[in-house]
Amino acid sequence: MLRIHGLNKLSLVDYPGLMSAIVFTGCCNFRCPFCHNSSLVLDPSSQPVLDVEEILSFLKRRKGMLDGVVVTGGEPTIHDDLPQFIRSIKDLGYLVKLDTNGSRPDMVRRLVEAHLVDYIAMDIKNSLDRYGMTVGIPDFDTTPIRESVDYIRGCGVDYEFRTTVVAGLHYEENFHGICRLIAPCRRYFLQTFVPSQDTIVQGLEAPSRGDMENYLELVRSYIGEAAIRDSRD
Repeated sequence: MLRIHGLNKLSLVDYPGLMSAIVFTGCCNFRCPFCHNSSLVLDPSSQPVLDVEEILSFLKRRKGMLDGVVVTGGEPTIHDDLPQFIRSIKDLGYLVKLDTNGSRPDMVRRLVEAHLVDYIAMDIKNSLDRYGMTVGIPDFDTTPIRESVDYIRGCGVDYEFRTTVVAGLHYEENFHGICRLIAPCRRYFLQTFVPSQDTIVQGLEAPSRGDMENYLELVRSYIGEAAIRDSRD
C-alpha cells in the first residue's frame, strides 16, 4: 500500500518551469549505494506517515500558488494504488511530474494512458552492463529499463532522462553505453553526486568538475540538449 513519508511544500527546481510541491513515497526495489533517501528505502516504517487527506487538503489550499506536484520516493511505481493517489491530485487541477527508476514500465504506461502524468523524469543508473552493480542487485534484468526508455521516448508526455554521476561507479565508456540506450531523446542531465550522511553506502565520492565536463562533452556528441545540474537524489 502506498504510504506518504514526506512533503516538501515548495520547490522552484524539481518541476521544470513550475512551482511545485514534492510528495515522497516510501520503499524502493533498488539499493543504489549513492541513494540520498536511504531511510525511505531501507526502513520506511521508521519514518512518519503523512495522512493523504491532509496532503490533499494542503494542495487544495495552495491552488493558484502552486502549479504542479512531483511524486517521488523511494520508487512510486512499485505501489499498485499509485494511480488512485495521482488521480486525486489531478482532480484538484495540478500538473503531475513522476520521478521513476523505470523498473515498472507497465505502471508508467498505465499512468500515461490514463492521462495522469504530465512530465516523467527517469533515472538512468548506468550503462546496461553495469546496471546491476549500480542498483545494488547483481543479477538485475535490464529488460524493464529498455522497455521504459523506449516507451517514455514515444509516449507523447514531456520527459527527461538523468544520471547521478559517482566517482568509481561511472567512467567515460559508460556514457557511450548510456547514450546508445537513450539517444535520441528530448533532454538528458548529468547530476553530480553529493556525499551525505544518509546515503546507503558511506565513503562514495563526487566526480571532479573536469570529469563532469568531459562526460558532458561526450554526451553532447549524441544528445543535443544535455547539461550538468546539481543532484537531489
